[in-house]
Amino acid sequence: MDLHSFYDHLDEFTYKHWFEGIETPWQPLDTLKQSVGGEVGGLSDIREVQSLDGLFLAQNDTLSRLNEPACTVERWVEIEEPVLLKPLGIFLDQGTVLEPSAIIKGPALIGKDCEIRQGAYLRGNVVVGDHCVIGHNTEIKNSILMNHSEAGHFNYIGDSIIGSYVNLGAGSRLANLEFRSPADKRDMLFPRIRMEVDGKEVATGRSKFGAVLGDYVEVGCNAVLSPAVLLGKESWVYPNFTVPKGYYPPQTRLAPADRKIKSKK
Repeated sequence: MDLHSFYDHLDEFTYKHWFEGIETPWQPLDTLKQSVGGEVGGLSDIREVQSLDGLFLAQNDTLSRLNEPACTVERWVEIEEPVLLKPLGIFLDQGTVLEPSAIIKGPALIGKDCEIRQGAYLRGNVVVGDHCVIGHNTEIKNSILMNHSEAGHFNYIGDSIIGSYVNLGAGSRLANLEFRSPADKRDMLFPRIRMEVDGKEVATGRSKFGAVLGDYVEVGCNAVLSPAVLLGKESWVYPNFTVPKGYYPPQTRLAPADRKIKSKK
C-alpha cells in the first residue's frame, strides 16, 4: 500500500512535498490546516489584495457566529493573474473561473484553469490542483484534489485525498463520519475510525476520514464511499454501489453482485 499504488502523477502536483516521508496514505490530512496555512503565508511573490471585484468578502468582523472568513461570488470572475485574497487566506491561480453563488472559505489554495461552478461550497482547508472542476452543489472540506480531477455535480468530499484524472459521477459521495451511538451524540464524542488492511486492523487516528482515491479512479453516479476507503489507481466504482471501508488495490472493479465484471487485464 505504498504511494505507487495510488499515484502516477504525484510529481506533477504543486504540493507533492506534503507526501514525502509519510507512513500512511491519509497522513497529509492530519496536518492539512497547517500545510495550507504555511503555503498561504509563504506566497511572498504573489499579488496580495484586500478585495476582488465580483466577490463579497465576509471577514471576521462581519460574522456574528462562525468566525470563518469567506467570500461569495456575485458575478462571473476569471482570474487573470495569480492573486492572494489576504484577509481570507485564499489563493487563486491564473485562468480559474468562479461562477456566481459559489462560496469559498479560507484558507484555500486553488490552482490554474479551474472551474468553481455555481453553488459550489468550499468549506476551508481545501486544496485544488490545476485544471479541476468543483461543480454545481458540490461541497468539499479539509480535502486535497490533485490535477485534472472533477467533482462536477452534487458531490460531497470530506476529509479526503483525490489523485489526478479522477472523475466523481453526479451525486457520488465520499462519506467521512461513521455512525455514532446515542451516548456519543449526547456527549458530543467522535470515536476514532479503524479499518482493516491486508487482514490486520489499522487505527487511522482520525474521527473524520473520507477516502483516498488514486489516479484515474472513476466513481459512478450516486455511488457512496463509506468512511475510510482507500481505492488504488485506475479503479472503478459502478453507479449506485456502496463501497465498504478498507483498502482496494489498483484496477479494482466494484459493482453490485448481480452485475458481471470484466477486468481490462
